[in-house]
Amino acid sequence: MGREVRRVPKDWQHPKSREFNIRTGQYEDRYVPMFDRSFADEMREWYTEWEKWETGWRPDGTECKTYWEYAGGPPDPERYMPDWPESERTHLMMYEDTSEGTPISPAFETPEELAKWLADNNASAFGSMTATYEEWLSTCKRGWAPSLVISGNVMASGVADLASHS
Repeated sequence: MGREVRRVPKDWQHPKSREFNIRTGQYEDRYVPMFDRSFADEMREWYTEWEKWETGWRPDGTECKTYWEYAGGPPDPERYMPDWPESERTHLMMYEDTSEGTPISPAFETPEELAKWLADNNASAFGSMTATYEEWLSTCKRGWAPSLVISGNVMASGVADLASHS
């Protein structure tokens, strides 16, 4: 969990929903969290587990009568990134993936452009921590960074910490 680069089409606009913010008393547009996995693969996995349940498989100690009660309903296709062909995934976007994933940047063609935007806009590397161009570039090229690293009682964003070890 932390920051991850996702490959998207040039014109990708991450979906938003209109939600009420109780603190401000106003409706706001918020990004819809989305997993960066294939919905089809997730559905196949859910269905495979459901089939095992139907034949008598149960995790130790469960008191659930149905698989839906145990695991919840099948995956929601609205919560998964589109499964674009590789040829359409031409741009890079930085996502936070502490939740399922929401973007923290627009899409860019190169890691350098993405890192520059993240540094210039003081994008969150973790909480209120930001990162330098070099730290962001390291993460953009690696593809991910953890949220936080604590070493010797010193707390640092994963973006900064991993860049210092590369």
